[in-house]
Amino acid sequence: MNQVLSASRLMKAAEVKEICREMRKNRAMLLAVEVEAKRRLFSQKEKAAS
Repeated sequence: MNQVLSASRLMKAAEVKEICREMRKNRAMLLAVEVEAKRRLFSQKEKAAS
């Protein structure tokens, strides 16, 4: 599975690595973040289409 990390602020590489490490350890958290991101993306697309 390819994963994309998007940041709303600039982060150091060490911070990004730590977040990725935590996500790999906790798959349930990763799934929750992914579902939330998809929900937001689809709602934005619906707003743009209407």
